[in-house]
Amino acid sequence: MAEYKISDLETLTGIKAHTIRIWEKRYGLISPNRTETKIRKYSDSELVQLLNVALLNKHGYKISKIANMTSIDIREHVQKLESDQNEDVSMERLILSMVEIDEALFSKTLKLLIDKKGLEKTFTETIIDFLDRIGIMWQVGSITPAQEHFISNLIRQKVVSAIDDLSGEKTTNQSVLLYLPEHEWHELSLLFYQFVLRKRGIKTYYLGQSVPYDSIVSCYEQLKPDLIVTSWLTSVDPNFMVQYFKNIKKDLKNPKILVGGYQMNKNRELVRGLVSEIRTIEDLIKGISHLK
Repeated sequence: MAEYKISDLETLTGIKAHTIRIWEKRYGLISPNRTETKIRKYSDSELVQLLNVALLNKHGYKISKIANMTSIDIREHVQKLESDQNEDVSMERLILSMVEIDEALFSKTLKLLIDKKGLEKTFTETIIDFLDRIGIMWQVGSITPAQEHFISNLIRQKVVSAIDDLSGEKTTNQSVLLYLPEHEWHELSLLFYQFVLRKRGIKTYYLGQSVPYDSIVSCYEQLKPDLIVTSWLTSVDPNFMVQYFKNIKKDLKNPKILVGGYQMNKNRELVRGLVSEIRTIEDLIKGISHLK
């Protein structure tokens, strides 16, 4: 079972900490435990309760009315809303499905979004924000690895399936090599980059997770791609990151490299001039447009 601080609940639910405190004190909607130093600690069940309250509130239920319901009543009202096609509550549903490890709810919510907006817009407008929220919680240990892996694998299945659907698309003469360095295993962003490239007719060589440096060098020399795309999320020594890209620039004779991920965002000044950063999908698309 995970344990959350009030700041975690604010991040996951989008409800301000001040509002959460008011709902606790005035309406008794949730009752957290407290540490010896009086710091609030919330459980999975309290997070679920708060997410359900937020769902009902977004559907027009007044907090005063919700406060008079039992937890069972709240759940029953939420279940009646499951067929609702409102995109505004998709984030709450995605987080709820993660906490309760509810594959059916997650798949139903994701399908609704993809049917309405397509995978690319769903990913850029909803999934990236969702992953940012749970990624912060996972890094500090507020959610369990099981919860994070459960959701990541479901999203991965969707992206891989979408890539497979593009396998018959015509390709240009441009090619891109995608990989994660050997300390890195979080591939969702890299898979999505591949989808974006394939969708635009770019040939991709996807090497996947934790690829040894020597293999990158040999593959680049054999395949001669126009662009290298990678992602760095896991914490590393900044000096290691700088030296890594200096070595690539030297050994591969100054290739064009695009890099995404938290570590790139954190250390962009250190690697400026060595690589270009992917902050948004537009950065990736712009990088494609500069290919020969």
